Amino acid sequence: MYTLPKIERFNQNVLSKYHIYNSVFITLPFDAIDNTGVLLPLFAEVCDNGFKNNWTPKQIVDFFAEKYLDNASEEEKINLMFRFIQYVERQIVLFDAIEDAAFPVVNNMEGRGSLRDVKEKTEAKNKREELISFLEDFKVRTVLTAHPTQFYPGSVLGIITDLTEAVRQNDLIKIKQLLAQLGKTPFIKKEKPTPFDEAVSLIWYLENVFYKTVGEMMQYLQKNIYDNKIIDNSIISLGFWPGGDRDGNPFVTTEITLKVAERLRTSILKCYYFEIRSLRRKLTFNGVDTLVFELENKLYRSVFYSQGEIFITIDELKNQLFKIREIIINHHQSLYLDKVNSLIQKVNNFGFHFASLDIRQNSKIHNKVFKNIVNHFVTNTKSDFPNNYSELNENEKFLVLEKINCDLQPTIFQDELTISTLESIRAIKTIQEKNGELGANRYIISNNESALNVMETFAMFKLSGWQNPSVDIVPLFESVDDLQKAHLVLEQLYTNKSYRSHLKQRKDKQTVMLGFSDGTKDGGYLMANWSIFKAKETITEISKKYGIKVIFFDGRGGPPARGGGKTHKFYASLGSTIENQEIQLTVQGQTISSNFGTLDSCRHNLENLLSAGVTNQIFNKDENNLSTSDKSLIDELATIGYQKYSNFKNHPKFLPYLEQMSTLKYYSKTNIGSRPSKRNADDKLDFADLRAIPFVGSWSQLKQNVPGFFGVGTALKHFEETNQWEKVQSLYDNSLFFKTLLENSMMSLAKSFFPLTSYMKDDAVFGDFWQIIYDEFLETKRLLLKIAGHQELMENYPDGKASIIMREQIVRPLLTIQQYALSQIRNGNNAPLNEVYEKLVTRSLFGNTNASRNSA
Repeated sequence: MYTLPKIERFNQNVLSKYHIYNSVFITLPFDAIDNTGVLLPLFAEVCDNGFKNNWTPKQIVDFFAEKYLDNASEEEKINLMFRFIQYVERQIVLFDAIEDAAFPVVNNMEGRGSLRDVKEKTEAKNKREELISFLEDFKVRTVLTAHPTQFYPGSVLGIITDLTEAVRQNDLIKIKQLLAQLGKTPFIKKEKPTPFDEAVSLIWYLENVFYKTVGEMMQYLQKNIYDNKIIDNSIISLGFWPGGDRDGNPFVTTEITLKVAERLRTSILKCYYFEIRSLRRKLTFNGVDTLVFELENKLYRSVFYSQGEIFITIDELKNQLFKIREIIINHHQSLYLDKVNSLIQKVNNFGFHFASLDIRQNSKIHNKVFKNIVNHFVTNTKSDFPNNYSELNENEKFLVLEKINCDLQPTIFQDELTISTLESIRAIKTIQEKNGELGANRYIISNNESALNVMETFAMFKLSGWQNPSVDIVPLFESVDDLQKAHLVLEQLYTNKSYRSHLKQRKDKQTVMLGFSDGTKDGGYLMANWSIFKAKETITEISKKYGIKVIFFDGRGGPPARGGGKTHKFYASLGSTIENQEIQLTVQGQTISSNFGTLDSCRHNLENLLSAGVTNQIFNKDENNLSTSDKSLIDELATIGYQKYSNFKNHPKFLPYLEQMSTLKYYSKTNIGSRPSKRNADDKLDFADLRAIPFVGSWSQLKQNVPGFFGVGTALKHFEETNQWEKVQSLYDNSLFFKTLLENSMMSLAKSFFPLTSYMKDDAVFGDFWQIIYDEFLETKRLLLKIAGHQELMENYPDGKASIIMREQIVRPLLTIQQYALSQIRNGNNAPLNEVYEKLVTRSLFGNTNASRNSA
């Protein structure tokens, strides 16, 4: 049977349906929104034509008011703009739901990158034993974080789910009902969520999507690769940050950490309970029915009649399931065996923890805490720390830290930060007692700059009466400088007797986290990505030298500027010089809902990640390795790009531009995340304290996407001007890593729209600065098209490109309104209305961000 090309499937199942259902939506009668549905398409048309004619957002709004509104006052115009925002927000939801519904039709679920594809390739190349051996240790770990890059409240997410199903069924009556419901459901959160609220909303995805998807994937491997044997290795595992990520979030307390861990345990036991209850209807035969009933009863009590007590242990649950399995095989012709196997596999994967809760804190906080700890010892003339500890060199400090052995109660301190940091270590122990070791067994040090940062953190565990902690200390390297010396930091740790002894207990494994978001903020697009690649190579090499298996954990965001983009292609491109023990990455905000929000998209993306690891190790081993000349070429490109970005970042107008011309300061006014938008509470904007999300997000709201391309054009131009173009062309044609890097940058360009802000070129203060950005954009676009041999950006991903174009078209009225409001505030022409203009900016920020979900 002939299958339509992907773009045609997208046009039929997404674009056409959107136009049909949107025409229904804009005719629905909503209270107090009178003729908004009629006026919005007219406003959208004026925006499109206005930008083509180089009008400013103010000229566009004024022209529209003059033509379609009857002598409207400024207040009436503002009122209408708020109503437009309400409509557009809901149009984005409609588009999300239609795209989700069409996902399995547009994407080939059994095609390249799927488990079926892996199975068929394995059989064709006779590599089944090799695959099984690889899967004994390999893991994919997706770690859900609460980083705020999506603004949908839970009620709206529920409507998206129902709307997706109704669209899939083409149920017009239900669609109309849900669109009407959507029109009346508020999008605004009146208060910031607590970290516990964030955890609860993400646990919804664990219960409703990941539990079933991971179960199905493991069952597929069980049946098709493992001959129905139970797989010991939890090939797909989950991580969790809400409630454990303390970095820059004063609202994450020990109480919340423990509460989240308990909620995770209750949630997974609830999933087991419902599955056992369903099994009980099938396993009705002798010798089995009573065992199933006993399990159901104990799980029920642990979930619904518990104040924190657990009436069944993990070993008891597993043993009982294995007993049931044995009886079915020996006495009941293996009836329903696959369902029992599937549940055992889920218990192997999820235990009593569901997802491992990571604890994270910043090294700068640790420095303050450790200073307080040392002062306590010195003041109380205890011998553990010498009086001159702070003056010792690193090696001398290591000798002191190796001998630490005591149980320091957090309550002896006055300082809240010291108390909460030491309590968080004790919380890990408590969680492990109830949820198992995997409940919480990693402590991440963000902004890790030295081996001492790790050793002092390790010492805090020993100071908490935990001599052999069953916890991995994970340094997170983020800045370009820290990435470049990361391998030296690890060598210091590997050669330290005390730390080496700890690693031996951790099965000679060391997890290292690398931060794409802050790396890009610090060093620009090319340098950040290349620095992380090189750090992985040097860390792999040094770890092998000392007999350590290093596991890389990537801190990625959704857009390419934060390490997102075509993530699975990135992992498939890494080559054999980088350790491939596991693929671990953070998933956040709209990336969770767009890549893992439905059963289809979750399975597709998890399978692609697993397949990337398999492909790299088994099918294409050594094929993607970069040669020495390749590396020196990328080095040169990254250095040129870095220089361009550094000059730009150090420009005296850089921070003022972000403060005065972008939406940066408005992020703190949105109640979407529990975390402040800056690490420091000072009023003065300091680049170092600026979080990557509002930083990247502010460029995205301007539709300038600087962190995803700035410096790339300059770097490529150097090779064009020095008659060395064939070198970069050959690298692009032959290196999957380099090609993926540039393709992701193309996505950032495709989502830029400079006509929106072109009025800034005439600004007396920032005109020249805007021009610097625009010139680099044009140069990058010209040279990326040249190297790809394309006429248009992303032409080799036509469906992705079509989705971006449609989303950008939907939000263009919002962007126009936002720029109008910002320019009105800056001009100060109508100061009494400034507060209302600020609300317009913030409200339009929601929809613009939600519409970017395909940035992943």
